[in-house]
Amino acid sequence: MQDVVEQLQRLGMSGYEAKAYVTLVGAGQPLNGYEVAKRSGVPRSMVYATLGKLVAKSAAYELRGADDTVDYLPLPPRSLLERMRREFDDSIESLEVSLPVIVASPRAHLIHSLKDAEALLARAEDVVAEAHTDLFLSIWPEEMERLSPLVGRAVERGVETAVVHFGSARKPVGDFYEHRFPSPCATTEEQQGQAGPDHRLLVVTGDRRETLVGGFSGGTAWGVYTEDPAVVAMAVQYVRQDIALQIIADRIGHQNMRELCAGDPELRRFLTGHGCATALLNAAGMPGHRPGAPDGRLL
Repeated sequence: MQDVVEQLQRLGMSGYEAKAYVTLVGAGQPLNGYEVAKRSGVPRSMVYATLGKLVAKSAAYELRGADDTVDYLPLPPRSLLERMRREFDDSIESLEVSLPVIVASPRAHLIHSLKDAEALLARAEDVVAEAHTDLFLSIWPEEMERLSPLVGRAVERGVETAVVHFGSARKPVGDFYEHRFPSPCATTEEQQGQAGPDHRLLVVTGDRRETLVGGFSGGTAWGVYTEDPAVVAMAVQYVRQDIALQIIADRIGHQNMRELCAGDPELRRFLTGHGCATALLNAAGMPGHRPGAPDGRLL
């Protein structure tokens, strides 16, 4: 019952209204105000005002007896939910027209921080859900498991989607490229210990208009979101070049690519730590990470 009350509150009912309505629904017969107060926990001093509000919203109806007593009957749940759905859809449609009209043009393209994993992934879901033309993602299996349904729906609605994925996926979506070269965070022997799901980078860009960049390392998460065109362009280019690197490695052979990188110090230097969140977090001075530590460098 408490869960139902909380859900009704999220849809606009007050706590007392939700309790009274749930009590009426659960009674299976009309109730008077005294009975509603006794069963619901709504104070007797508030129960008639609460029931009056339900009646005003047509979520309940008055049944007047011959002796002028008043009982209350709830609107059936199916009808209530359908009405709420219509009202919600009408409000969304109205706001889609009216809200953009009052939005002031930003004086600057701001970057806002995302301080934990839930905030980071929730904002990533927003970017994917709002994409209309294209998506670029650099992502690990842990995050893809959460975002995959939304990415799949984006593909279904015609969004051109390019995904570079660190490892294999059970159900690839969009133009999918498995990141196999170089091994994430492990292009040199001293970095082998940094590879793996504890150090991950996430990049999600939608419509070449907005981007999210974040890192997961040692149980800690950090990220930023922005619509700054320069940052968005760099994020798109990061994913595109990573995809190109995977295609080149597949075309010429991974062993040939490894030999090329091993014999070229400049290539090795620029590929070190590619795709690893540790370098990003070190550079940001994130708690638990020592800036400039040798386990990852931003070049």
